[in-house]
Amino acid sequence: MDDTTNLQRCHVANRASNTLRPYLECVRASLTAALTLDNFASQIVERHNIPEIEAQSTPEVVLAPLTVSRNEHEVVLIEPSVNSVRLSIKIKQADEIEQILAHKFTRFLMQRAENFVILRRKPIPGFDISFLITNFNTETMLKHKLVDFIIQFMEEVDKEVSEMKLSLNARARIVAESYLGVVRTPVPNNSFK
Repeated sequence: MDDTTNLQRCHVANRASNTLRPYLECVRASLTAALTLDNFASQIVERHNIPEIEAQSTPEVVLAPLTVSRNEHEVVLIEPSVNSVRLSIKIKQADEIEQILAHKFTRFLMQRAENFVILRRKPIPGFDISFLITNFNTETMLKHKLVDFIIQFMEEVDKEVSEMKLSLNARARIVAESYLGVVRTPVPNNSFK
């Protein structure tokens, strides 16, 4: 490994909290191992090359899925095959506000999936967002940069949802204070007679 890659990993690790670091490193190692993709023509349709993890047409080339879990709320499912890898992420959602914010945020990203080459428009059931990396992606892009992008995405989406929740709570507090300031009027002492 070169010094640049080690420096990038240290930079990513320093930004992550101590509890998040082992989880992200496990996802990084698992995803790097799964991204050994080859060009594989369809065994059913001549001159076609489709992601086998999506088609499921040749069971011999679909490998066993791997689940990396930090807790029951944060799970990554890595489904490798000979020419593609599908990565599904379940984002931490501790309460209803985080569920709504995570759903809106991932929906916003999935509507713009054509701008993110590896992002799927629809996640796997039970997960919030899914990526599909094919052998064509690994041929045109650097593999370690794809892995870095996924890890950075996982870090940033947690931060983004937390920041949106704090912002929402602050705005709700301001609205409640201004509403209660208008509603609250002084009551004269003689009105209770």
